[in-house]
Amino acid sequence: MSQIIDGKMVAESMKASIAKEVQELVASGKRAPHLVAILVGNNGASETYVANKVKSCEELGFASTLLRFDPSISEAELLQAVIDVNNNPDMDGLIVQLPLPNHINPDRVMETIHPSKDVDGFHPINIGRMAKGLPAYISATPQGVLDLLAYYNIETAGKHCVVVGRSQIVGLPMSILMQRNHPQGNCTVTLTHSRTANLEEMCQQADIIIAALGKPEFITAAHVKPGAVVIDVGLTRVEDASKKSGFALKGDVDFESVFPICSYITPVPKGVGPMTIVSLMKNTLLAAKGVIYPKN
Repeated sequence: MSQIIDGKMVAESMKASIAKEVQELVASGKRAPHLVAILVGNNGASETYVANKVKSCEELGFASTLLRFDPSISEAELLQAVIDVNNNPDMDGLIVQLPLPNHINPDRVMETIHPSKDVDGFHPINIGRMAKGLPAYISATPQGVLDLLAYYNIETAGKHCVVVGRSQIVGLPMSILMQRNHPQGNCTVTLTHSRTANLEEMCQQADIIIAALGKPEFITAAHVKPGAVVIDVGLTRVEDASKKSGFALKGDVDFESVFPICSYITPVPKGVGPMTIVSLMKNTLLAAKGVIYPKN
């Protein structure tokens, strides 16, 4: 029997635990974790993502600050805003919402965020520490996937995991995490992408498929062997006249064809998505407590 992995339910459980810990922190005389979000321009999707993060901060008892900038802001001005947050001891975590305007180099911005405040886990130091198995902020979506595997007690040791997609935000870190010596790891990992010649054949060998390609319903029943675990990280808006909003949210997996043959599967929405924000909150709590990078 195929089982749906309920990311929304797991996320709510984790939120309750985080909120309780924040209450205990404040009760002990310490301040609440403080997350800062920088938003440049008025991209609709970015507005929604940031609003959801600010809302989660309110729900969990975090402090939050939203810094908005006009899309015409210079790179130097944006970097200075990042440095100002770095230097503020009352601000624990910083995220810069992507995408940024074309005249701003996102890598330069991410490298300017101090590693101790890089709760998105995008700084090269955090990526390098993760790759070496050292304590680090792990990118929110990969961490969310790990938490789902743990919650459902899905065996990973000795399994063949095929990651579809090589982005620096999901695919690449996911491939590193799944092979490390860890309860949610010890897999033999194959990292595939849009240029992989025999992608369908590769996926058919997988005990665990993690789809993060960004192509709606790309993974079909033809890619999946019976009993495989399928984790769908994709989230794309697709026009749908039958919906009041005019669009539907689709993952990278053709859920209807894959569900009957897999053992576990994440739906879209309410699968990996809710876990991403919770993971960001968890990193911010770690930053406030000085767990990975001790406070000065």
